[in-house]
Amino acid sequence: MISDSSNSEQSHPKGKPQNQLEEEDIRRDLLRGREFTLADVIGQEGGSFMKGESPVPKLVQVKAEINTLISQNLRDVSGVLEAVLCRWVDEDTARISKHLDSPLQALLGLLKSILENPPTLHELVRQVDMLWGEMNNERPYFQRPGQPPHPDDEYTHESVYQQLLELTRCLNSKSS
Repeated sequence: MISDSSNSEQSHPKGKPQNQLEEEDIRRDLLRGREFTLADVIGQEGGSFMKGESPVPKLVQVKAEINTLISQNLRDVSGVLEAVLCRWVDEDTARISKHLDSPLQALLGLLKSILENPPTLHELVRQVDMLWGEMNNERPYFQRPGQPPHPDDEYTHESVYQQLLELTRCLNSKSS
């Protein structure tokens, strides 16, 4: 039987297609007499290293997903609470790392920790007030625990608590 070398699907006795064997021969000829380095080996093997995987780390993807959940579900007219809450998400790597397969649960856990701990809520409101002051180039109104808020304060302990509670309810309805 006469073999047709142009047929790239023809198999070699070892089970490899002819075109794959030719590629290996060319690669061997090119590398003959050349000294291999670790970088060469990594380069050869690294080509398929990330096949099917995203180049963006999973933790970064999850944080972005959580921030999207916040922006789509939090009612915050000026956006200052959203910005600070997203910053807290970015800094809460330990909690989020435990919920890489369930970003919604990570966010619900963060919200629960804020709502159930008044000093944490007060710190969040303080940071929101500071950012509000920076963004508006005005002196912020800082509410002290147990004292009534300033009448012009957009972000009071109670108003932020209610916004976070509403966000939690909204997210819980999505998870059911």
